[in-house]
Amino acid sequence: MSKKAAEGVNVGIDVGKASLDIYIHERDRYWQIENTKIGIKQWIKAIKRFNVGRVVLEATGRYERLLYELLVEAEVPVVIVNPRNVRQFAKSAGRLAKTDKVDAQIIAEFGATMKPVILPPESKIQRQIKDLLARRRQIKTMRTMELNRIKIMPKSFQADYQRHIKFLDKEVERIDQKLDKAVQNEDLWRAKREQLETVPGVGTLLATTLIAELPELGKLGQKEIAALVGVAPMNRDSGTLRGKRRIQGGRAQVRTILYMATLSATIHNPMIRDFYSRLVSKGKHRKVALTAAMRKMIVVLNAMVRDGTYWEKSDVKLAA
Repeated sequence: MSKKAAEGVNVGIDVGKASLDIYIHERDRYWQIENTKIGIKQWIKAIKRFNVGRVVLEATGRYERLLYELLVEAEVPVVIVNPRNVRQFAKSAGRLAKTDKVDAQIIAEFGATMKPVILPPESKIQRQIKDLLARRRQIKTMRTMELNRIKIMPKSFQADYQRHIKFLDKEVERIDQKLDKAVQNEDLWRAKREQLETVPGVGTLLATTLIAELPELGKLGQKEIAALVGVAPMNRDSGTLRGKRRIQGGRAQVRTILYMATLSATIHNPMIRDFYSRLVSKGKHRKVALTAAMRKMIVVLNAMVRDGTYWEKSDVKLAA
């Protein structure tokens, strides 16, 4: 058996609300099925006749959730990728046409060429916590919108807005209680959250977000974990030109919570406070210094989880 055959076939799936367009790169095989539990289960029986190396899906606003869960349940290797990466891949290959079938072909070709890493499947409790965190973000966004509206609408509407804001505050409290209960029911997660919360500036929300949204914490080097979160400065050099280093990409939902926690850490965490103040005193813009402090914070947390240690300023080792 050749190495290529041993690796298995690459399956690309273009996910739609009502249907799934599927293409096997190595077999030039295409078909379309309904995005329903019955349709997916029947298709999984058929795909298991092949030696599947990976099934590649794009993140499509949760329409891929049912498919992903059924593939994991059937122990079929599956990976969800960023649609932007697939589009950039298609442009670089000169594939400008766009139909559902073509999209499935490109996704399969992307899987065969780029070989995205297949991560361990998310547990049910992890998916539940991610859903709760997503709902919490939605409610906080609605609250911010209402606070903005109350400033521009007539005073006669203020009582309505205040009532809705109060309701939204209670909803956030209710979700926080559900999040706490979900973490408490998992011994490993509860212990990890307690470990992370020993760091000054790290609250329950950041600790829970890191557990659910950043399972790689403690398993990667400091450069890799910083890049994954999106706080690693990227070079912009060409020839003799030396451009400004900027952060880009990464997991925005983690970075947003980390930003708020780092703001608190610049006041309450001696290590982060001294690091931030030193950069500002050297003339660094406060926003640049805060981004650097965010990177230091996630690197410290990564080292703690990796080494199984609790917060002690003198004991934290940052070696990758």
